[in-house]
Amino acid sequence: MSFLKNVRNALSPDLPETWQVLDQMDQLSSIVAQSYEQPVAIFKHSVSCGISNMAKFQLENGWDIPEDQLAFYYLDLLSYRSVSNEIAEQLKVVHQSPQLILLENGEAVFHTSHHGVHLSGLKKAMEGLNQNNA
Repeated sequence: MSFLKNVRNALSPDLPETWQVLDQMDQLSSIVAQSYEQPVAIFKHSVSCGISNMAKFQLENGWDIPEDQLAFYYLDLLSYRSVSNEIAEQLKVVHQSPQLILLENGEAVFHTSHHGVHLSGLKKAMEGLNQNNA
């Protein structure tokens, strides 16, 4: 883990250890490239929204996805709205809040928002990826 990643994660709200903070526009191209090596998820979170806070809790509660099976990025979209807008444009997924986007091979293969954001839904989407790769 890089020094910069350690600093970002230390300054972020309480997040599971394997979640990485997405707070720079230039991270997006690396994240898309990373999705060719392993599935990548982006969680767009509005820290002032009750629904978004519940979605975050639904993801965190029982989080047990190993880092080698999924790279997970957390975006505080109130602080980094321009990054959120770029995600919507590049991945061709209409902006929602909260929103969970799963990438594989550079493309959004699953996305959900609001009450649809939860750990079991993410795992089910990942199972579909594993079946496609088998």
